[in-house]
Amino acid sequence: MIYCVALNPSLDYHVFTDTFTVGELNRTQKELLLPGGKAINVAQVMKDFGYDCVIFGFTAGSIGREIRKLVRAMGLKDEMSYADSGMSRINLKIHAKEETELNGTGPLLTEDDIRDLMEKLDSVKDGDVLILSGSIPPSVPRTIYADILKRVGGKKILTAVDSTGDLLTCTLPFRPFVVKPNHKELGDIFGKRIDTREEAVPYARLLQEQGARNVLVSLAEEGAVLLTEEGNVFFCNAPEGKAVNTIGSGDSMLAGFLYGMMEKNDHEYALRTGIAAGSACAFSEGLATKNKMLELLDGITSYTSIMS
Repeated sequence: MIYCVALNPSLDYHVFTDTFTVGELNRTQKELLLPGGKAINVAQVMKDFGYDCVIFGFTAGSIGREIRKLVRAMGLKDEMSYADSGMSRINLKIHAKEETELNGTGPLLTEDDIRDLMEKLDSVKDGDVLILSGSIPPSVPRTIYADILKRVGGKKILTAVDSTGDLLTCTLPFRPFVVKPNHKELGDIFGKRIDTREEAVPYARLLQEQGARNVLVSLAEEGAVLLTEEGNVFFCNAPEGKAVNTIGSGDSMLAGFLYGMMEKNDHEYALRTGIAAGSACAFSEGLATKNKMLELLDGITSYTSIMS
């Protein structure tokens, strides 16, 4: 079973317009209302890829009820809890010539809420997959992802972490199977600007030295680089195509990578399925689907293996 921890899920309001001008009245051509947050995005893609997902986490208020309604309608297994205080967030996603996002804060979670989550995590068993992805509400300790990995530390499970800053780095001593920063997030961790594969590798290796078993770094149109626990460095180019939506591409990439590992237990193949899934999202208005991912996978051949 795959478990996705969604500590700060959202209701994402996507608006599409040809032009967007700050300070002016703007009109849309189309709108979409979808459940969101990185963990729910990953769960949606994994579901389409054929894997059932259970979602742990929290929602609050009327927005939270709508999130759970939409999550269930998508066939995802909702085991989220209601928080008594605050309101789940609405995130505004503006799709114009450039994409603009305005994300909300999230509900107020208590120590009892966190205790409830930890008890639910005891149901995770050997052989399961646990995905920790996305932001957290301000009321939650920044060590929460590390606390979760510590809680499940005695189990033989595959763990994935996709977050930013200390939320990610504090998990490294617990040896997550894979961490997936993008190049900007990797640079922020080390106070550096990272734009290329060559620049990403030494800093990704530092994450390995701190405990990450595998490090997957997405590089936008340049593709991605994967450092494996066997000591390999794999590069893979993104396929050619017109990017119409980058929102959710990283989540789709993580889902594609995990799909490849579960299907073939092969890092290089998983990198290719990750690139294909991320690109499938970028080339469409929604998240990756299995059909779109497989269509692109056949054309992804420009990858190189380098021994580190």
